Amino acid sequence: MGERVRLRGREPEDWEAFHAFEEDSDAIRNGWRLAPPTSVARMKKELAESAEEEPDLDEFSLVIASKHDNAPVGSLNTHQVDRVHGTFAYGISVGTPHHRKGYASEAVVLLLRYMFFERRFQKAEAWVYGSNEASLALHRRLGFVEEGRRRRSHFANGRYDDEVLFGMTVEEYTERYA
Repeated sequence: MGERVRLRGREPEDWEAFHAFEEDSDAIRNGWRLAPPTSVARMKKELAESAEEEPDLDEFSLVIASKHDNAPVGSLNTHQVDRVHGTFAYGISVGTPHHRKGYASEAVVLLLRYMFFERRFQKAEAWVYGSNEASLALHRRLGFVEEGRRRRSHFANGRYDDEVLFGMTVEEYTERYA
């Protein structure tokens, strides 16, 4: 738990917040892909099913909740987990009404602390679209190192975009946050 947020599992009653977050198509475009709108029934079903899933210690999806009232402000997930080499990637999304309040920064630092110091991973990676200035700035501010760029690898909003790879090692994290 941080000063502003806590990371927690999904609950069926979170459907309303996540359905509202999906209504902002510009924000959704900064994510993995723009999908057709989800019905209320489908969103309720998805949240109820994910709340019942058996948790995985390394590959998971969590709610970023306001510490003040436990309300969802976004979500965070790990993926591309490589236990052999000790690397993982993550994605983060914060609802537009909650942008620029420090929620994303705090959630990422909490996630990294868990993955590095509880799960023994040695490196985190994040892919950010080149047009997503807020996320590029976030990762630079957190101390991630830009490691590469895949040119024109993502298509959204009628244009191609680069993907920028950021990485942070456990030593870099420790030097900055421990």
